[in-house]
Amino acid sequence: MLATLIHAERDIRVETVPDPVLSTGVDAIVKVVAACVCGSDLWPYRGITPTREPHRIGHEFVGVVEEIGPDVANVAVGDFVIAPFYVCDNTCANCRNGVSTSCLGGGWWGGNDRTGAFADAGQGERVRVPLADGTLVVVPGPVPDELVPGLLTLSDVMGTGHHAAVSAGVGEGDTVAVVGDGAVGLCAIIAAKRLGASVIIAMSRHPERQALARAFGATHVVEERGDEGVARVRELTGGIGANQVLECVGTKESMDQAIRSTRPGGMVGYVGVPNGGPELPVRTLFDRNVGVNGGVAPVRGYIEELLPDVLSGAIEPGRVFDLELPLAEAAEAYAAMDERRAIKVLLRP
Repeated sequence: MLATLIHAERDIRVETVPDPVLSTGVDAIVKVVAACVCGSDLWPYRGITPTREPHRIGHEFVGVVEEIGPDVANVAVGDFVIAPFYVCDNTCANCRNGVSTSCLGGGWWGGNDRTGAFADAGQGERVRVPLADGTLVVVPGPVPDELVPGLLTLSDVMGTGHHAAVSAGVGEGDTVAVVGDGAVGLCAIIAAKRLGASVIIAMSRHPERQALARAFGATHVVEERGDEGVARVRELTGGIGANQVLECVGTKESMDQAIRSTRPGGMVGYVGVPNGGPELPVRTLFDRNVGVNGGVAPVRGYIEELLPDVLSGAIEPGRVFDLELPLAEAAEAYAAMDERRAIKVLLRP
């Protein structure tokens, strides 16, 4: 089959790799209907995270089950399924406590599972899914093609934006600021509106992303950054800052922007994958009673909650995909996102 590999900085190739095979009894083979490139994939693409040897890449996909192991009970051949960006059994203590990203038996796409069998990365034609009963979520069929982009966001970016809002405690009538206008930040706007925020400030410098932010529920747009950005957020919030700020980038600058834009006693919900050395200024947090909560988003636990709203059209996170390409053009997908010619690229095998 064909799959995407990263060989080195800015070196993405689609190559022929071995077909996946069942090996543990609790796994499944999924034919990928759609995959995509994540903003976190750009860290190795840009060389910020070093690539020491060629390896498979991609962790977001939806597809149709082709084979199941003899001990799989919750999914069946022919089911349309969503895979979160990690593997989990959904039954261990950590999963039950809401942090399935720390599953005691879990793992990550593109590497060996706990048994030593390979779990294919998401940007390919097929994927062997370990722990299929816990990892996969079945979507009631039939699934029309126009819903595929929205369902694909539930594998990562919509759930991650939701996690930022939940971590910050967004609720009815709140004033929220969102730092980051990528797919996660835009989905965080959807999440904030869905949870009842009445004022949503999108921090964005890009007109096409500003327009989408407003369509998703942003009431204000702030283009400024640094001290000017903080001052503008405070100006829009009676001089004190937002109740909650959702940090969806992962750099030192974005975290600083988020913390300083939060009102005294407010909360930062952070989901940006840390790069660029973000550190918490504990004295600043202490002096202003600002809290920080978040981390890697346990999206598996959010899929069932968000799925009905995607199916009904109540939310449309699939609109973050503004470019669709065949899998064979994965290198162009990376380049388009790196050069900010696209917000998020959907790949069709």
